[in-house]
Amino acid sequence: MSLEATVKYHFPKGQNFSGTAPQTSPDAMTGTDYVAAMGMTQSRAPLGYAAFMGKVGVSENDARRAVSLLTEFALHTCDRVAALRKLETDVKPAVMQVLATYAYLDYCRSAASLKPCECCNTTGFIDAEVVTMKSMLSGAGRREVREQVRVRCKTCAGKGVVSSACRDCNGRGRAVMRKESERQGVPVMGDCKQCSGRGFERIPSTAAYRAISSITDSISLVTWEKSGKQFYETLIGKLEMEESWANAALNKVTA
Repeated sequence: MSLEATVKYHFPKGQNFSGTAPQTSPDAMTGTDYVAAMGMTQSRAPLGYAAFMGKVGVSENDARRAVSLLTEFALHTCDRVAALRKLETDVKPAVMQVLATYAYLDYCRSAASLKPCECCNTTGFIDAEVVTMKSMLSGAGRREVREQVRVRCKTCAGKGVVSSACRDCNGRGRAVMRKESERQGVPVMGDCKQCSGRGFERIPSTAAYRAISSITDSISLVTWEKSGKQFYETLIGKLEMEESWANAALNKVTA
């Protein structure tokens, strides 16, 4: 059984917790077996299990636990990076927590995710100049009047958030390769170059840098690009690796 298969047990449609009715499969695992299997997986791969459950929306507690565990990992490994090793002892935990939080948010991103609208700063409205014709009180006719008014943001349609799906491939991860299509004379599909086949836009690493810059000015942008960004990417990779390990552990205990 995979991690994805466990999601339905957290959002059941009926009272039967088992995946298969006992009368049709007497040897199927019982509900108690499933609970025990998930408990064993959680103990063997706590970070990967918590990260996945938080990502799919099963539990906010799991999401917070994943960030906490990733922060601990970051604190134990950050001294390998000179710029992070030199951080003051009272600042380092806060910086690692920010990096872990952004790494987890990036890990949770998908084509179905929403992101803040940058055009209106999540307000749903923008200031725009509107030209109207108004009559003069003296009766001398009409004249143009320019006014600043609040109008609904066209980018997000007033919602304050927009889709994270890649605009080039509409979240599919596949797009038409123009040059190859012209060469062969037929549409040729390939991984979208804009999103590298993911189907969605990742959180820019500069967002994480801006967040830690509000805590400390010890890390310059040049240093961040040289070594800090690589450590940040390592944290994202750690989450993906731990999820794979948790999935393998669950498959093993349910085999």
